Amino acid sequence: MPLKLAAIGLVAGLFSALFGVGGGIVIVPLLVLVAGFDGKVATGTSLAAIGITALAGSVLYAVEGHFDPGHAALVGLPAAVGAVAGTAVQQRVSARALSLAFAALLASIAVWLLVA
Repeated sequence: MPLKLAAIGLVAGLFSALFGVGGGIVIVPLLVLVAGFDGKVATGTSLAAIGITALAGSVLYAVEGHFDPGHAALVGLPAAVGAVAGTAVQQRVSARALSLAFAALLASIAVWLLVA
């Protein structure tokens, strides 16, 4: 299991740095499908792991001069409030409903990116 988790982390870090995604789009599905995690545990684990990933990536982008802390705070602070609200909602929704909503979100984003 540790090797699977490390591989998931490596893939998530790569996609996070390349495209700005990693937590929900990469880590959660892989934790569920490859590591056998429950969806809610996968989501909580992903949120904690992406904090570490985001810090590492942000430091490297800052070294290269491609980081704006003011804009990061303007996005990050409301995102933190949204994460608390999302967690409260997630605890009241069935795992199946969450999986279907997540799949619909990913499919919608894929279509949007293809036609944009």
